[in-house]
Amino acid sequence: MRSRPAAHRTKTAWPKRAFRHVSRFVSGLALLLLFGFGYQRVEGLWREPEAVLVLGGAAERERFAAEFAKQHPDLPIWVSSGSNPEYAEWVFTEAGIDPNRIHLDYQAVDTVTNFTTLADYFKTRNIRSVYLITSDYHMRRAQVIGEIVLGSRGIDFRPVAVPSARSPEPLSKVVRDAARATLWVVTGETGSNLAARFR
Repeated sequence: MRSRPAAHRTKTAWPKRAFRHVSRFVSGLALLLLFGFGYQRVEGLWREPEAVLVLGGAAERERFAAEFAKQHPDLPIWVSSGSNPEYAEWVFTEAGIDPNRIHLDYQAVDTVTNFTTLADYFKTRNIRSVYLITSDYHMRRAQVIGEIVLGSRGIDFRPVAVPSARSPEPLSKVVRDAARATLWVVTGETGSNLAARFR
């Protein structure tokens, strides 16, 4: 009778152990990719951004981007899964931004897919450098994902942080999403379903 609970524990623990091993492997691969793409960031220091990428998740990012767009009147702006279209369009219209410059994209479901849904699109349009706008507390994670995903497509970025009163996100989120971004580079999948299961 005592052996059954032990077997049950082993059976249920195995997927979590396997996931931990895979996560460690992918995280290590992510670090290697980060070092590999680092040279692109150095090269990008002399490259002027050709577009603005705004990560959705907080309405103040779009308000900030609208003001930022005034200072960079020639750049197109992509907002990845931000506020509803009516509000987003109103924010940019109120700031006097030409609607033709605004591209609202709602494919992304999280921070990793903010990048993976647009990286190849940017590459096909020969956009090799972007301004990356997101909240300051979110920027560390966004930069790591951007290094991996955009870097894999030869695209560099300049971070522009939106001030907030929030503390930076935990490092565990950065490591998790670095692993997912690396998985996308290697396989074309972000592992979003798997990540949700073990969250």
